[in-house]
Amino acid sequence: MSVNPNEKPEPGDERAERPEPAGKPVAGAAPGVPEVSEASEASEARPGPAEPEARPSEGAESAPEGAVPSPGAGAGAGAAPDGRRRLADALWPPRITRAQLIVALLLACLGFGLAIQVSSTSEGSALRGARQEDLVRILDELDDRTQRLEDEKTRLEKQRSELESSSDQAEEARRQTAEKERQLGILAGTVAAEGPGITLTVSDPVGAVESDMLLDAIQELRAAGAEAIQVDGVRVVANSYFTGGGDDMRIDGTQVTAPYVFKVIGKPEDLEPALNIPGGVVQTLEKEQATATVERSAKIVVDALRPAKRPDYARSSSP
Repeated sequence: MSVNPNEKPEPGDERAERPEPAGKPVAGAAPGVPEVSEASEASEARPGPAEPEARPSEGAESAPEGAVPSPGAGAGAGAAPDGRRRLADALWPPRITRAQLIVALLLACLGFGLAIQVSSTSEGSALRGARQEDLVRILDELDDRTQRLEDEKTRLEKQRSELESSSDQAEEARRQTAEKERQLGILAGTVAAEGPGITLTVSDPVGAVESDMLLDAIQELRAAGAEAIQVDGVRVVANSYFTGGGDDMRIDGTQVTAPYVFKVIGKPEDLEPALNIPGGVVQTLEKEQATATVERSAKIVVDALRPAKRPDYARSSSP
């Protein structure tokens, strides 16, 4: 059928002959519904390869159930320096409160007290390993020393009473002065003395006895209450000294030879045990192949004298 181009088609024919473009909405469709083309319908209808499901990475570990992720997780390397900086800011500079200062002082005092307690305990630990006999002997020596001090106190109080009650106080004072001079002369070695005591004889066949061993014997005797000591004709006083040893033993510069004989005035019950204590003078000499024998006696005569030296500068201050 031929169509005349100059001829206008009627409205109904134009709509019927004009092809509808693809994707044009179908008449009567509800507004807001997306347009669906034939090509899209075909692509949806054509089956394609199924998309693989998302799987967790093989190297990743599953978080434990109930775990709460930390706030700094995933923050990177910047989180650690921030934590150190906050810790350093909290510690320095130190902020000391009054309560902390008081607690520190109390702890220092407690430590000082504990140190003193430990020190005093360690000082007394030397007697822990002693035998019962040694402890009894030491206790007896302390009792005897206490008794001697009490006797000295009583004697001095008696002298004071005699001076206060005597009608002739000047004569009583002279008598007491003479008695005191005699006692000091015995201690100084300027006058002879006699009384109960012991005789200590030290034999040295191999010449192993040294001067310090004899000095230890003198110190033990003095500690036990010896009042006068003489060794081989040499009077031993407070300023005596021992030198040499073996075949050249000297006391105050005077040579003495073995056997060394000690004449000691004092209480025999105190002097003899002082030499025989474990680790004392007798055992020490026996270790050096020397022998020491002690004999008690009711009368010991100490007659070796030392010359009385007049002081060069000191003078009596009494009238």
